[in-house]
Amino acid sequence: MKKVGIVMGSDSDLPVIEKAVKVLRELEIPFEVHVYSAHRTPEEARAFSLKARDAGFGVLIAAAGMAAHLAGAIAANTTLPVIGIPCKGPVFDGMDALLSTVQMPSGIPVATVGVGNGANAALLAAEILAVSDPELASRLQGKRAADTAAVLLKDAGIAERL
Repeated sequence: MKKVGIVMGSDSDLPVIEKAVKVLRELEIPFEVHVYSAHRTPEEARAFSLKARDAGFGVLIAAAGMAAHLAGAIAANTTLPVIGIPCKGPVFDGMDALLSTVQMPSGIPVATVGVGNGANAALLAAEILAVSDPELASRLQGKRAADTAAVLLKDAGIAERL
């Protein structure tokens, strides 16, 4: 099975990444996590993305706040799918990161999930990998069924309570 590579621009993004890691572990998807900044460690970020395919990765996730150039910098150096997670910053509550992540130039796509939504980034990565992995597709279907059952249980609880 291909791995998911996760890069965060700063260790302050770890709470967002922990949500992604939780989902990847539940789905039994191998992953690696690194801290590489598009601005403070550009050579390391570039080297990681250039070598990612040969290192066994199938999808990359990049989380960053504020200027949020990390996902674009990673995507510029690989043809693997890149999923950007914009993270909240101290000034614009994540809107700056969202716009920086989603507004990529033609030719360098970055799939973007909601601000701080590490879980959805991991689920999207899993769906991408599941295109060629029937066992993973089955685990994803099982997760969806469990999520549905949990909502219906809450619905029954509310109906009973009210």
